[in-house]
Amino acid sequence: MVSYRWWVVVLLFLGTTINYLDRILFSVLIPVIRQEMQINDKDYGFINGAFQIAYTAGFLFMGKFIDHFGTRIGYAFAAVWWSISAMMHSLAGSGLSLGFWRGMLGLGEAGNFPAGIKAVAEWFPKEQRALATGWFNAGSNVASMIGPPLFVWITAQYGWRTCFIATASLVVLWLPLWWFTYRTPPDAPAPQQEPSIGWTQAFSYRETWGFALAKFFTDPVWWFYLYWLPPYLYDVRKFDLKQIGWALPFIYLMADFGSVGGGWISGFLIRRGWPNGKARKAAMAVCAGLMPVAACAALVEDRILAVFLVSIATAAHQGWSANLYTTTSDVFPRAATASVTGIGGCLGGLGGVLFSAVIPGYVVTHFGYTPVFLTMGFFHLAALALVHWLLRDMRPVGNS
Repeated sequence: MVSYRWWVVVLLFLGTTINYLDRILFSVLIPVIRQEMQINDKDYGFINGAFQIAYTAGFLFMGKFIDHFGTRIGYAFAAVWWSISAMMHSLAGSGLSLGFWRGMLGLGEAGNFPAGIKAVAEWFPKEQRALATGWFNAGSNVASMIGPPLFVWITAQYGWRTCFIATASLVVLWLPLWWFTYRTPPDAPAPQQEPSIGWTQAFSYRETWGFALAKFFTDPVWWFYLYWLPPYLYDVRKFDLKQIGWALPFIYLMADFGSVGGGWISGFLIRRGWPNGKARKAAMAVCAGLMPVAACAALVEDRILAVFLVSIATAAHQGWSANLYTTTSDVFPRAATASVTGIGGCLGGLGGVLFSAVIPGYVVTHFGYTPVFLTMGFFHLAALALVHWLLRDMRPVGNS
């Protein structure tokens, strides 16, 4: 049973890695793509906005879908959807068609985290959930590490369109593993043994809004780095594509340490006897406190120091995220976990549309990157205050 739990994490890790390879490909290769298509900074912001809007709407749909049909069917459906959408990028002939397929990709990719968090809630005890979430969430960082150099090589050999076909095809290898090996734990409580919370009822809980508003303020920070870091390094720091190919892997390797380390910290504190809510908040406070320091990357002159500071930001955010995601399974019954995760993901996507796509597209064009970097440095602290106020002690809602 214990070994199978970690096999579930392996499956989620692989799925998340593929999910993020498909997601980051466009931003890594934008210097090449815009040589073929007339895409300026505003267009780039709107294309990313198409993904974010669809991703936002997709969270609501996917969360409810996964809770209704179950983790196995729901995750498989989402993976097939996003892989087909990613492959269709290879046929795009304009910024408009790229925006359309980015939107389709966003709808499918919204299923990754509701399914992953639900699977962790089904298989792991509370003291291990943040660590398990940190491990599978590390797939997003591994994708960001291995993706850029791989994309650069494929582009040099076969062209950028082949990259979309190659990454999308990975789902064909992963899907049979997921479909034929994932199962619901045999000792999972029956629905009547847990509080019954429907999708619409979840909106009435302040804990839902604590999670969702924290996502609204902090998801855009991750999306900003994901979308805008490659063009920032290319345009402002004067990195070429090969230099970006080493800088991004280092930044996201550090994010891996943050993802796993953040989950480990709260689990360690819980095993030491700390109350669940206090342990989660302590780990999140450490991560939030690092973000203003990391935002100084925009102010330093040295390019290597700037990369190092950005790596602190990605590590701190991923440590934060491992704990924030786990609050849904701490507080809500398993049958509602994906739905609440989806609601929070929807607000996080809305924040992403505003703060990592549309607004940066305007601000970067007229004022540069520095104002956006500095503003993003304080979003996690604001979110921490909301978590403390609305999630309170993070007790299960049926027992509060």
